[in-house]
Amino acid sequence: MLSSLLNIESLISRDTMKTNIFSRFALFIFGFILFADGLYLIVKNKSHFGVIFPFILGLVLCTYALLWHQIQTFLNQHFVVKRWIKFAWFGFWIWLLSVLIFFIYIDHSTQNIPKTNDVKAIIVLGSGVENGQPSAILAERLNTAAHFAKDHPAALIILSGGLDHREQQTEAEVMRRYLKQQFPALRNTLALEDQSTSTELNLKNSKPILEQHQILLNDPIVIVTSDFHTIRSKAIAHKQQYQQAYMLSSPTPVMTRYNAWLREYFAFISGWILREY
Repeated sequence: MLSSLLNIESLISRDTMKTNIFSRFALFIFGFILFADGLYLIVKNKSHFGVIFPFILGLVLCTYALLWHQIQTFLNQHFVVKRWIKFAWFGFWIWLLSVLIFFIYIDHSTQNIPKTNDVKAIIVLGSGVENGQPSAILAERLNTAAHFAKDHPAALIILSGGLDHREQQTEAEVMRRYLKQQFPALRNTLALEDQSTSTELNLKNSKPILEQHQILLNDPIVIVTSDFHTIRSKAIAHKQQYQQAYMLSSPTPVMTRYNAWLREYFAFISGWILREY
């Protein structure tokens, strides 16, 4: 009888050990992917919250996996701390689930074809400049806007973006130069909104330009932005009285896609708290 109990205990111990090894390995791999991805983008000067947060989270997960035994020994000696750590892990998985749901929601909510032909204006929202050139995300927005504008040559194009602290030219000026170089046959009138530093200001500061060109907020206006950004942009435009705002989404480059989506997750929450929409 005692021998049987010892055998069962030994099997349980071995199964627990295998589970711990698998958990540590999975935790380290997941953490290393987050860490390496963040480090790569930081080296590329793409340091925003959607990059920094996964970088730090990856570092924490890798450390936890490497120091697994030391941490478990410490927790077994401090039951109150161990209880709080369990709550923290539970909260982390709930948060991760909410991020996954948000990503799925974004992926199924992009809008690609405005349902109107009588477009009066096309507003291209800024998304960053790197060494005097549009970021990869911004270049996709400009490409999408230019291709759409070819079929709407009478529409005014407003390029919206202010001055980045590390740049010599405003984002709007960089956007105009890009369109002139990449799409020389584009016939649309270009207007620069070069004071804004956020989506809310992009749309707010574009209003006087629309008014100067006798375009009303109840006229059909297309807003060009990235796929992940259309939902929040639509809500902000609605609050600012754009009555016929049509969202046109551009693809997000794969290398920065999920970091940009994660940044949008937090921006979506902060925008709701700050009542931007």
